[in-house]
Amino acid sequence: MQHALSPTVAWTQRVAVASLLGLIALGLAWELRLAPTGGGMLALKVLPLTFALAGLLKRRLYTYRWVSLLVWLYFAEGVVRATTEHGLSAQLALLEIVLTLALFAACALHVRARLRGAKEVAA
Repeated sequence: MQHALSPTVAWTQRVAVASLLGLIALGLAWELRLAPTGGGMLALKVLPLTFALAGLLKRRLYTYRWVSLLVWLYFAEGVVRATTEHGLSAQLALLEIVLTLALFAACALHVRARLRGAKEVAA
């Protein structure tokens, strides 16, 4: 039985998907076009993010949980690159930090809203 989406769940899903797509696009553009390093092989770093996309779109709670943990690897990369690189790469790293924080917040709020909604239904 499908329940109506709460506004919080719908909103957090949109933010999570948008942030995830932003991270994927940023990772590909950064490593292949804007500031390439290592012949493009670092573009493969977005592969785990692409696996998460279907789960986020289908609102799989498990996916929201593991993405909220995975995203910290990208946050760490952004912090390291923002502090060690200069110019365009440093700016791209700051954008990566912002996107990862938005993705984490959206995933955390989504899980919290879904669990709270499940408790209300069970009561």
